[in-house]
Amino acid sequence: MQGEHRIFSMAFAKVYPLYVAKVERKGRNKAEVDQIVFWLTGYDAVGLQKLIDDQKDFRQFFAEAPALNPARLEITGVVCGVRVEDIEHPLMRDIRYLDKLIDELAKGKAMNKILRGNSV
Repeated sequence: MQGEHRIFSMAFAKVYPLYVAKVERKGRNKAEVDQIVFWLTGYDAVGLQKLIDDQKDFRQFFAEAPALNPARLEITGVVCGVRVEDIEHPLMRDIRYLDKLIDELAKGKAMNKILRGNSV
């Protein structure tokens, strides 16, 4: 029997600095990472900091998200060798959506394109 993926129970606070470091190496910044998180989940700066401080895992991060953006369904492409639009597990798909947006930011894509023509 296969257990659930370990990323589900990993604290978002452990991964968030990795996202920031990844984009900073490419000349982008933490504020842009936050903008992506806000757009995708509906969190604001206070809510994001609280879930980081409370060591919420990815399951809680998405379950407690104030407003998952319906435009996230427009995100397509490959992350970790898998097409995000083909991922069946809803939580894993949402995690990979976030990964894909961070990848696009690190690759220098314009923010309005990353946020699918929308702003926060």
